[in-house]
Amino acid sequence: MPFKHNATRRHRIPKMKYKVTNWPAYEAGLRRRGRLTLWVTPEALAGWQAPRRKTRGGQFRYSDLAIETVLMLGCAFGLRLRQSEGLMLSLLDLMGLDLPVPDHTTLSRRAQTWAPQVSRQSHPEDGPLHVLIDSTGLEVYGAGQWLEVKHGARSRRAWHKLHLALDADNGEIIAHRLTDQDAGDLSQVAPLLDQIDREIGQFTADGAYDGGPTYGAVLQHSATARIVIPPRVTATEGIGPPDQRDRHIRAIANDGRLKWQAATGYGKRSLIETAIGRYKGLIGRRLRARSFAAQQAEVAIGCAVLNRMLACARPESVRCTANSA
Repeated sequence: MPFKHNATRRHRIPKMKYKVTNWPAYEAGLRRRGRLTLWVTPEALAGWQAPRRKTRGGQFRYSDLAIETVLMLGCAFGLRLRQSEGLMLSLLDLMGLDLPVPDHTTLSRRAQTWAPQVSRQSHPEDGPLHVLIDSTGLEVYGAGQWLEVKHGARSRRAWHKLHLALDADNGEIIAHRLTDQDAGDLSQVAPLLDQIDREIGQFTADGAYDGGPTYGAVLQHSATARIVIPPRVTATEGIGPPDQRDRHIRAIANDGRLKWQAATGYGKRSLIETAIGRYKGLIGRRLRARSFAAQQAEVAIGCAVLNRMLACARPESVRCTANSA
């Protein structure tokens, strides 16, 4: 990234300043994030009861939408399962609705067997996507970590990796995947792209995703996609007709890495780093669930909460010039 070059002399360069142009609408959206009606929708209340199943086995009392509503309510306000149950009970009482509320045991059990999909605000007719991909680590608290803190024993379950795919145009999380800490970034590109049902116009990622498997997975999903990944310093052009990676290597060798970043729009990759910081700041840096299946549901709920927050409050900012600042 450009800020890493000449770091010892960059203190003379003034920091860029931005101004939010839609502040009244953005401020109203920020207040709306705290409204309970944002998280408990009329659609969820109408479909609260689970439809009767015609196969063998017991009947579900609550629909998947009801479970998701209570989990999203607790995630948005930082509550545990028992407190989420209590908040939902009081909310339905104030609304005068005679609906049963799933208890914390039911929420925990259903979360281990069902993982919700990320709710998307965009539509297929919006055109090709500009996809950004990156990963981060989330702490896992358990017996292994307690032994590490108490007795200095090495823990084998310190953290999990969260892989995210972001729509660069609106900041929406369009795909996610939770793996263990040993999973490589390149191996998760294809599973993330399988969750995207739209054409990809551009795919941007950092140098950790450089390699043939990434290019193959992206082009298999969208044959005309433009791939922007910085090649490694030791990368060389392949044999045969030059592909996209070869053209990146040649452009960096001729014009330098900074000009290549400006020409390809690689700077937009910072948006997914912002999304990761938003996830850790609003949802948390640590997974609360203990089983891996429940952790997957917890991550999916967190991504859905962020998408809903971003849909009702998204800032539009422009860079301030020297005269306007």
